[in-house]
Amino acid sequence: MSESNRKRLRVLPLAAALAAVLGGAAVLDVGAPPFEIALAQERPAASGFQAPSFADVVERASPAVVNISVTKVMGPTPTTGFRDAWPRDLPRSPLDEFFGRFFEMPGAPRRAAGAGSGFIVDPEGYIVTNHHVVSDAEEIVVTLADGRQLDARVVGDDPQMDLALLEVDADEPLPFVRFGDSDAVRVGDWVLAIGNPFGLGGSASAGIVSARGRDIRSGPYDDYLQIDAPINQGNSGGPVFNAAGEVIGVSTAIVSPNGGSVGIGFAIPSNHVTAVVEQLKETGSVERGWLGVSLQDLDEALAESLGIDGTEGALVAEVIAGSPADDAGFEVGDVVTRFDGEDIDSVRDLTFTVARHRPGESVTVDVIRDGRSRELEVELGDRARATSMPFSGSRAPARPGARAGETALGLRLAPLTDRERSSLGLPSDVDGALIVDVRPGSAAAREGLRGGDVIVSVNRQPVDSVDDVTAALDAARRGNGRALLLVRRGDAQHFVALDFS
Repeated sequence: MSESNRKRLRVLPLAAALAAVLGGAAVLDVGAPPFEIALAQERPAASGFQAPSFADVVERASPAVVNISVTKVMGPTPTTGFRDAWPRDLPRSPLDEFFGRFFEMPGAPRRAAGAGSGFIVDPEGYIVTNHHVVSDAEEIVVTLADGRQLDARVVGDDPQMDLALLEVDADEPLPFVRFGDSDAVRVGDWVLAIGNPFGLGGSASAGIVSARGRDIRSGPYDDYLQIDAPINQGNSGGPVFNAAGEVIGVSTAIVSPNGGSVGIGFAIPSNHVTAVVEQLKETGSVERGWLGVSLQDLDEALAESLGIDGTEGALVAEVIAGSPADDAGFEVGDVVTRFDGEDIDSVRDLTFTVARHRPGESVTVDVIRDGRSRELEVELGDRARATSMPFSGSRAPARPGARAGETALGLRLAPLTDRERSSLGLPSDVDGALIVDVRPGSAAAREGLRGGDVIVSVNRQPVDSVDDVTAALDAARRGNGRALLLVRRGDAQHFVALDFS
């Protein structure tokens, strides 16, 4: 091999392993850094070498994977329809006008067909799929791998996790698949997706787990496995298998600029699925515990402002009045570190841990308050009956106030009047100072503060006016040079740590 070819093939050790899997004709030379692959052209590939195959898994699992066809009633027919949709490269029929008038009936409901995938998890005929595949369906038909078609009914669904459980009646026990442990799945593990892409029928595609714990902002319980096995429209609700043929995920979403697979797909981990399916099978609905707080993750700046070592835990930014947390004595600024004996490292940890408990359960919660650890006893409520309060308030128009002034942090403040409360949609009992403008490039701008936000406390002390905020910020500047603001935006609030330096 020429020296130029050797230089071109310098790669990481992982590439050497991949080359060995694909061709078996690579020798890893670790004698000279960096690691280098030298193609052993003089040595033929080992006889009998066989590339990894999913054929056995496909053969065992495919009979339990089903195609799902649904009929839904959509909204009124748009005024542009049959005629506008006619392919431009095809000649128009003389009957075009007739059919156009016949099929276009503005204002009339439309019936639309859809397709997805699912898999049988019980020989009695229980089938798992996505909620969005069967939501609002008038008719659901399941096509088995052997071609049989069975009418299906929805046992229950969970829109927040995007899961649904169907049931069909069959004359004999049906083939089914078992769930695996998604917590044991590692990035780089092989996976196999089987489904009904573009309505073509049963198709299999392979890839690896690209990432874990993906949050794609689709709901409060985002915790997806990211896979690069090609999945497309119609794969929704289909199973994702590990190399042992166990279901470790449910295909749910893709990222795509064109509607087709670009190697970024998302699957609901099986351990979340099994918990939901169990409840749907028992009661037809899902009950989740509810604490009644707004939360945010800690960063180093927030932890330092709160006098806490480390960034583990979930910071309580708001306690909803009348909620279980309110009744249990939670306070804004508490940091939850343990819940029912489980360590809490982040908001996601706490969210899923609370959701795994049922309403009415009493649990012990460990919090850090004012630098000291406390235990609180709380009886969980029912999330389905609670109003969620995400931190997503829209930006309200900033109006300069009569006493507006700019602080050293780049904030221009004004009194929070009844008029401003009304325009911001705030309750009448919310007090503080309104941010009307933020100087670009300032400390406040870097931390994401903006016009329409309301400062309700500084360094854990409530503020009622612009003078209160200004005095508190001046004291913080003269002190340790840091200010911990509690900021209200829309229907929620969160902490922001600002540094005068």
